[in-house]
Amino acid sequence: MATVAANPEVWISLISIATQQNVAGEHLVAPDGTVNLGTYGRVRVVGMTIDEAKIAIQAHLSSRFLDPEVAVDVFGYNSKSYYIVTQGAGLGDQVVHLPVTGNETALDAISQIQGLSGTSSTRMWIARPGANDDGGDQILPIDWLGITQRGDVTTNYQMLPGDRLYISEDKLIALDTALAKVISPVERIFGVTLLGTQTAKEIKFFNQFQGNGGGGIGP
Repeated sequence: MATVAANPEVWISLISIATQQNVAGEHLVAPDGTVNLGTYGRVRVVGMTIDEAKIAIQAHLSSRFLDPEVAVDVFGYNSKSYYIVTQGAGLGDQVVHLPVTGNETALDAISQIQGLSGTSSTRMWIARPGANDDGGDQILPIDWLGITQRGDVTTNYQMLPGDRLYISEDKLIALDTALAKVISPVERIFGVTLLGTQTAKEIKFFNQFQGNGGGGIGP
């Protein structure tokens, strides 16, 4: 016979729930302008401000969570960049590509390449491409000694997208390298010629020595 309880009260405990993927951490914006949230799909954030991206992500996650709240910030700016070109004093120029975050100055940029190399001079400038207020390309000379030794920030320009920070070579080292390129082949030719002449003399002397009886000591 079945027992029927009147006005029962029960207590239920949830033993486990399906594992939810953690969406915290860095998320790269893909070339198509979307952010990958893993199992929760992708959200298009291209052209949005930080607040607009936050609202879009929260709206996307609302189908999985009740009133989700997310915090969004920019971890790194990788879409815009500038360049540091170091003249190599005849040994080849070096080019370093760096992202623009909006705060870098010329001194910050040089610190990214661990300062000036042994072949560099203190003569440098920023080459800024056209489409600026002056209506064309700009050359902004940098007073390196003023920035570093006197604390003068007048020429410590802010780096803008597309800027080229050009560091000129040491002219004496460049001259030494150019002379070495000319002299080294000549030295090599004379060295080979001298070696061949000495070898020929030794062979001739050896043949004469053998022809005279080898120089042995008789009884």
